Amino acid sequence: MIVKVFEDKSSVGRTAAEQAATAIRNAIDEHGRARIIAATGTSQIEFLDSLTKADNIDWQRVEMFHLDEYVGLPITHPASFRKYLLERLIHKTGMAQYHLLEGNGDPREVTRRVGEVLSSAGVDVAFAGIGENGHLAFNDPPADFETEEPYLVVTLDEACRLQQVGEGWFASISEVPRQAISMSVRQILKANEIIAVVPDARKAPAVKLCFEGEISPMAPASILRTHPATTVYLDRESASLLSAATLAALSATN
Repeated sequence: MIVKVFEDKSSVGRTAAEQAATAIRNAIDEHGRARIIAATGTSQIEFLDSLTKADNIDWQRVEMFHLDEYVGLPITHPASFRKYLLERLIHKTGMAQYHLLEGNGDPREVTRRVGEVLSSAGVDVAFAGIGENGHLAFNDPPADFETEEPYLVVTLDEACRLQQVGEGWFASISEVPRQAISMSVRQILKANEIIAVVPDARKAPAVKLCFEGEISPMAPASILRTHPATTVYLDRESASLLSAATLAALSATN
């Protein structure tokens, strides 16, 4: 894993998008298509905006899966991740191959159906964030590091649900669904390359926990340190609690 720190979230998003665009182009050049996993949330806005403006990507050859979706939330809700991806990625690129998680369908059937398609071939690059509680996708602590299931139905903890209120997606915690469909930790790690975009001061405690503490289900995103081709993009604020020694160690490929 390698960590890169930039001055602000705009620089983070722009530079991460350059790496992502290169990964997509390379996959298309090598085997005629690119399979990607897309993340959502406020941390990904600048990144996706830059990625959709990248030159020379044949989006008709890109197949997209996404990390997670709330159970019971209609696609018309402002917090729907399907709505988010349609508006910020799919419609902007004209992408034709995508697999949205129908949160207001039967969640067990959705995990089975989309999971089968996802497992049918490898993933070239996965985009991710890190939650304020250290979660990876909606794998809240203690995360399941063992299951081989591609997608899980998970129960969201209070810290995760409060984050959604703090980001402005819901007016109160009572409105935040208690369950979600989430890509599993092991499935995320199967991607050939992972690009994690993690700006903002509110992420700094989680960044410190995941990159200076033990690799543990209690710090789910700490597992990224075991992946051979992960790049984590931080801004000065999200990196602010990391020690100089940690930053030096993580600034070169392990």
